[in-house]
Amino acid sequence: MLRLRSSKLFVVMLVILVLATSAYAFAAINTAPDSRAISGYAVSNISYAFDTANPSNLTTVAFDLDNPAATVKVSLTTGGTLQNCNSATPFTHWTCTLTDTTVTNASSLRVVATQ
Repeated sequence: MLRLRSSKLFVVMLVILVLATSAYAFAAINTAPDSRAISGYAVSNISYAFDTANPSNLTTVAFDLDNPAATVKVSLTTGGTLQNCNSATPFTHWTCTLTDTTVTNASSLRVVATQ
């Protein structure tokens, strides 16, 4: 009886080991060629402007990035549409015109920047 239990335990452990190894191998294969590390920008000096006619609406958000960027977009709502930003040389201070963004709906500041 003890021998039968040991054999079953061995088979179960072997199956678990095979599954774990194949899951690791599958994950290792899913790396993209020419992939690079993602480095972030530090965002500072954030300021918001309100609509003078209706102060419950936001019209712009401005901020500084610690390094120059080529393209910057923002969203102030979770899962919201990214909105374009503009900058002048040296491309570290950005101003973004907001559309359909109320103070009540603004829940986060998501900045997407590319070099």
